[in-house]
Amino acid sequence: MSTHGWQLVAAHSSIGFTVRHMMVAKVRGEFTAWSGALDFDPEHPERTVVAVDIDAKSIDTRTPQRDDHLRSADFLDAERFPAITFRSTRVEAVGGGDFKVHGDLTIRGVTRPVVLDATVDGPVTDTWGGRRTGFSARTAIDRKDFGLVWNMVLEAGGFAVADRVDIQLEIEAMQPAAAAAA
Repeated sequence: MSTHGWQLVAAHSSIGFTVRHMMVAKVRGEFTAWSGALDFDPEHPERTVVAVDIDAKSIDTRTPQRDDHLRSADFLDAERFPAITFRSTRVEAVGGGDFKVHGDLTIRGVTRPVVLDATVDGPVTDTWGGRRTGFSARTAIDRKDFGLVWNMVLEAGGFAVADRVDIQLEIEAMQPAAAAAA
């Protein structure tokens, strides 16, 4: 990382997902344990480099029985594949603070390219003289592309779990005052 290294602030950030259940409802969840590194230069955002490691066991849909099933070999197989990772490969400026973040997403040991539609807000100076920036990003994946193939046919037709998973990230990053002054 360069002198443009930022700390990701987990207390003000989230990594979430949404998937259709029984073809009628949307189930939302998040990963509560993750870490990452961000090299971000507000003057040259296209040079951004990001790496995120998510603890697959930290999945939380607010339903313990469902969470246990999602951690199982039917879905994430978190015992064998404890980490979900994202590594950026390039960032493309779209205009107006919007970007396309290209990268490699690995789930269950399967790596596929994804593109995140991202927006940057900031930077702003915080109360202590540091800088903070917000990043919002969205993408959708087909879970089957990553080996998440379990499903159940419904008696009335259709499937219990949709293939499409929408992923949402809200990230706050900061540079402490000493780093911001450098």
